[in-house]
Amino acid sequence: MQKRKTLKELLTVSAVAAMFVTVGVQAQTQTSAAQSGAAGQTQSSGKLSSGDEKALMDMAQANVNEIAAAKIALNKAQSNDVKAFAQKMVDDHGNALTKVQAVAQQKGVTLPTEPDAMHKTMAAELEKQSGDAFDKMYMENAGTKDHKMVLSKLQSDATNIKDPDVKALADAHTPVVEQHLKAAQDMKMN
Repeated sequence: MQKRKTLKELLTVSAVAAMFVTVGVQAQTQTSAAQSGAAGQTQSSGKLSSGDEKALMDMAQANVNEIAAAKIALNKAQSNDVKAFAQKMVDDHGNALTKVQAVAQQKGVTLPTEPDAMHKTMAAELEKQSGDAFDKMYMENAGTKDHKMVLSKLQSDATNIKDPDVKALADAHTPVVEQHLKAAQDMKMN
């Protein structure tokens, strides 16, 4: 029953990710077209407000943090469910980061490229763990706590976003982060 539920959740998250990737291909195609056109032809390539820039930076940082933690989990996790979750994080957050980077490049915003101090500390703690202790720590921190924090930031930032490209990113990220959080919460670790 538990395996069927986990498989069903992974399939649901995969379907959402596939939809997310489709939107990303469209965004990348539009970005490529805009870059090959004259610079004056890009519609909303103006300077971002500080709130919009912060939202873009927050999205990038969250994706970088999740990818880094998930890569550790791919090497150290004992549970196949945890490994599958980690792979999903690498895939989904990698795709999301690519989209954020495309918009940031268009808007002239420099994004973070490595985990923040808090997540570097968490990575060091994860590296010290093994077996069930690792799986539990990864799912509690990167799985549940981080996704709650990211969802809260996305919702908070979204109320102030003015730029339509940044708003579209936040709107696309939110349901994926909600799915990740639900999947992490449903995966009970002893």
